Amino acid sequence: MKEVQNLLELSKDTARIALDKLIELGKEDEKYYSFDKNIPREIKATADTIIEKVILEQLIPTGIDILSEEKGLLIGNNSSSLRFIIDPIDGTVNFVRGISDCSVSIALYDQNNAIFGVIASYPNGNIAWGGKNIGSFFGDSKLQVSTIDDPKKGVLCTGFPSRFKFDSKSMLSQTHLMSKFGKTRMLGSASQSLLQVAKGSVECYSEKDIMLWDVAAGIALVEGAGGNVSITSEKGRESINVVASNGVV
Repeated sequence: MKEVQNLLELSKDTARIALDKLIELGKEDEKYYSFDKNIPREIKATADTIIEKVILEQLIPTGIDILSEEKGLLIGNNSSSLRFIIDPIDGTVNFVRGISDCSVSIALYDQNNAIFGVIASYPNGNIAWGGKNIGSFFGDSKLQVSTIDDPKKGVLCTGFPSRFKFDSKSMLSQTHLMSKFGKTRMLGSASQSLLQVAKGSVECYSEKDIMLWDVAAGIALVEGAGGNVSITSEKGRESINVVASNGVV
């Protein structure tokens, strides 16, 4: 438990350092980007690489394996089953286009189980963290999912990630889901959407074909705030399908 607490404090400190750097990049208008050749709707920004370097400099010395969006899996020299899962900027389009909040996202997993997650929000500078066995927190406030049990009175967060298949079956399923809720919001960042579930601001987040690093930290926060998370994957796809809710809708 002491090791986990130390790693949590390291992750929070790392998120703050990375967030400060991201704020600096935003002020300098360091928002160069290009589209991925293999995934045409995927944006790659210079800032992603810069922030990843900042995070890795802090986490690599732990010797724990690290799964990162930009560099993939980095094998450490620690024989434990723990691994960090990081997304330097979740919501890169939001950052480079100045649309809305994005996140520095750091999570610690034991195999496939979330231990904790840390989400540092840009540009507001807030940091949230939590996990199933430690609770979830936003600044000095403890987070708790909402108690709304009627989807028609609730809010759904969703989105269409770069790998989403816009076929008739997928679109019909998405429309059917959205029709169950009173309101639907697309924030452009999976971690920010999951944070809203953990805060009790929305009742459910659902997204298909999303990558693990996009949701890893947010999943931990939802579980720490008393919510439920379901993850499924489809054969032949690297992406996953995630549904996170307050557990009663």
